[in-house]
Amino acid sequence: MTRFQIPPEGISQETLAGLVTEAVQQALMQHGVLLDAQALVSASALAGGVAAALPFLPRTQRLAIDSFKGDWTALVSEFFRTMSGRIASGGSAVSDQASERMPVEAGRPQNVPERAADLQSMPIEDWAGEVAGSTYLEEKLRIPRSTLHRWQRRGEVVALRKGGRKHVFPLAQFVDGRPVPGISEVLSAITNPRLAWFWLTRPSAELEGRVPIEMLREDMVEDVLGAARTLA
Repeated sequence: MTRFQIPPEGISQETLAGLVTEAVQQALMQHGVLLDAQALVSASALAGGVAAALPFLPRTQRLAIDSFKGDWTALVSEFFRTMSGRIASGGSAVSDQASERMPVEAGRPQNVPERAADLQSMPIEDWAGEVAGSTYLEEKLRIPRSTLHRWQRRGEVVALRKGGRKHVFPLAQFVDGRPVPGISEVLSAITNPRLAWFWLTRPSAELEGRVPIEMLREDMVEDVLGAARTLA
């Protein structure tokens, strides 16, 4: 068994990052990528850190990342252009702040207002995570259609229009057959359901990089509502 065949059970994020870093550095060198020594080390370490972080994320965040079908190269390039500009203009103090805030800043291209047009044109399955219609919810979660439609009319559940008049419902908003507390208040603050759900399922700068829907599932309603009202 080689060191790259170590079973994932019990491996630390730091160890995994080191293995990926070494593999990326070897690949760059073998393919003759023209980088100076320091840039080669930095590129390999960044790739290792990003790849190693994914397996340790909560399931909701992994699903959100998996659902992104956009241009990863352009997204990463935009992030590094922004960070390099801040570091250059602010010196070491800005560099330290950037390091501490990297998970939040990395999510900036997913800012709600900036992505509004994209959400209207993108298929729901590409960004919303697992969704289902009323038939599935009635059969699997035992939510009667009449109850679901009542929640929808009252703005107590996120319903995403798909096609003409059909709606689907993100599954992550339900716990024990009911919408998690706080959904209706978030929808009151962010009245567009697509924008509301997009914000709920992404790391939020207003919440120090935490995912709002996960916080609602942990009964941290007031924190999420405060951030939603600030955003709105």
